[in-house]
Amino acid sequence: MSGRTDRPFGFAPDLDAPIPYMQRTREYYRALGYETPYRWAHYNDAPFQPLKKPLAQSRVTIVTTAAPYDPAKGDQGPGAKYNGSAKFFRVYDGDTSKEHDLRISHIAYDRIHTSAEDSNTWFPLPQLLRFAKEGRIGEVAPRFFGAPTNRSHRVTIETDAPEILARCKTNEVDAAILVPNCPVCHQTVTLIARHLEANGIATVVMGCAKDIVEHAGAPRFLFSDFPLGNSAGKPFDPQSQKFTLELALRLLESAPGPRTTLQSPLRWSADPSWKLDYDNIERMTPDEIARRRREFDAQKEAARKQREDAAGIAR
Repeated sequence: MSGRTDRPFGFAPDLDAPIPYMQRTREYYRALGYETPYRWAHYNDAPFQPLKKPLAQSRVTIVTTAAPYDPAKGDQGPGAKYNGSAKFFRVYDGDTSKEHDLRISHIAYDRIHTSAEDSNTWFPLPQLLRFAKEGRIGEVAPRFFGAPTNRSHRVTIETDAPEILARCKTNEVDAAILVPNCPVCHQTVTLIARHLEANGIATVVMGCAKDIVEHAGAPRFLFSDFPLGNSAGKPFDPQSQKFTLELALRLLESAPGPRTTLQSPLRWSADPSWKLDYDNIERMTPDEIARRRREFDAQKEAARKQREDAAGIAR
């Protein structure tokens, strides 16, 4: 029986495992012609800050990689193609007492299996505010924070993470929930979480790219085995979103130490074949690869111009 291939013990299919995003992206960019592989941040240990007070008395904020909608920056709507013009390169913050239109067209979420129609799947502020009213947390901090999706480890570690820490301290934040969307986003927020924890603020990363977050050494990580762009729950499924945020809060309270991962029991679909599609070179034709290279170069140029504008450099 042990040599048969028809799953005699009821085993799940081999593909029904977390997507290996680091491997996929490495092979993807090599196929596009970029020979130097990207070096993902890697730590074997992690700082750890227990909550200093019960969660029901704590002030909690959100750190997001989503971008404020700007109608001058092209299509940012549901299903929009990757839009480098919509990127941002400096930390921003927003008033948590107001509604915000944050979008993810500027990053590489899973555009095959999700369409970015429900912002509650990547920006759980409305649900966090409900938890505050119910007394599950003490209060939502006056400001939330936007973290640039930066491939540069140095910029994230030396510039963006300290800036977010300073703003958290100004807002007297006790705990932060960090919500990434794309592969590099997951690395970015993990590096920021490490910096916050090393400086006295408890954190939890809610994400979908398990290998990247664990490779970088997150203090606490809630893993949802969903397509990228759905770190805070399933679209248009309030119960999923509430349950996912509740799991993150429980992890803030109960993690026994650093590098604690909790996997959500929720499944995206009974059919796990969706995991085969994201940046999978084996499923692309040569024409598709060539088209993607052209599009990537064009978006990289658009992002470069945005970066220069942000830095005040005349074109």
